[in-house]
Amino acid sequence: MDTWSDGLLVLAVLTNFLLVGSSRITSCIRQASVQGVLVGLFFMTAHFDDLSFGVVAMTGISVVLKGVVFPWLLYRTLEEIEIKKEIEPYVGYTLSLALAVLALGTSFWLSARLPSEGHASALALPVGFFTFFTGLFLIVSRKKALTQVLGYLVMENGVFVIGAVLAQDSPLLVEFGILLDALVAVFVMGLTIFHINRTFDSIDTDQLTNLRE
Repeated sequence: MDTWSDGLLVLAVLTNFLLVGSSRITSCIRQASVQGVLVGLFFMTAHFDDLSFGVVAMTGISVVLKGVVFPWLLYRTLEEIEIKKEIEPYVGYTLSLALAVLALGTSFWLSARLPSEGHASALALPVGFFTFFTGLFLIVSRKKALTQVLGYLVMENGVFVIGAVLAQDSPLLVEFGILLDALVAVFVMGLTIFHINRTFDSIDTDQLTNLRE
């Protein structure tokens, strides 16, 4: 299943570049959804040799939550706030793509210094780190709160991939805990974004600096 694992991870890398290079929030949500499905399927291929009901169940839960439920919640929020694009981010899109390439190289450099024996794919750790860095970058470089929520989900995808290859003793427990945290976070963030937009007619996080006691 190494070929399948590698293919899924390569596609996940492409979704990261599309996320940092796109200004349309609907496109970003769609790419995060695709990435969630890819990450969920990778979990099954990573444990294909000891495939069990628990692994299949976790794969199904992951794909449904990351590929359907989370994007649906974000689409609903997007319809309520009527925001379509990330305008004037802190870091421009051309520079964002250049930094993404640098982050990918750094991810391979970091992964080369960690044990790689027994991993489902040699790309697993680099892609996990790269996805984590991509999510973190979206959080700190974008102004719209909804895009920052997407960054959190992408960052969680990176942690999911890393956990799938490093937490060999109890991977299901680790991944299930991550999914629960992500589910709660998306609900809370979605409600927060809705109320911020209703109160201030904007979801630009830099506008929050105008608040006074």
